[in-house]
Amino acid sequence: MNRFANSAETPDFDAPQILRRTRRRRTIGIAAVAAALIVVGGGTALATSVASDSSTPAAAGTDAENDDATTLLYLFSDGTTTRLPLAGLSLDMAKPVLEKTQTKLGTVTKKAVEGCKPTSVLEVTPHAPKTVKPGDTVDFTICAG
Repeated sequence: MNRFANSAETPDFDAPQILRRTRRRRTIGIAAVAAALIVVGGGTALATSVASDSSTPAAAGTDAENDDATTLLYLFSDGTTTRLPLAGLSLDMAKPVLEKTQTKLGTVTKKAVEGCKPTSVLEVTPHAPKTVKPGDTVDFTICAG
């Protein structure tokens, strides 16, 4: 019996490989959840809830989902379009959208509207149903506070 005691191979655990695999799975999981939130539209709500500590709505009576005055309709090179709602976002939060779509910031007009959060987007030009493509200029009307 003693002659078989040391004959079995011991398992080899590659701890760094296990750690890399775990981190990769965690990263993929987080990216999948973030992508799902963005697709559903919760990404914008999540970003605005984290970035703002005020509970003041963007503008009184503004319906963020159906308001075409604050929605960019982006035209991809393959002919497909996507809606980019900007209602309730501040101008600083809307600028990365312009960078990703490779559009340019045009004129920024301030408008006094009662009950709106300062610097929140009230209107974009051109807005849906007109489309924008890379290189186009987008004008903003923001809340003056």
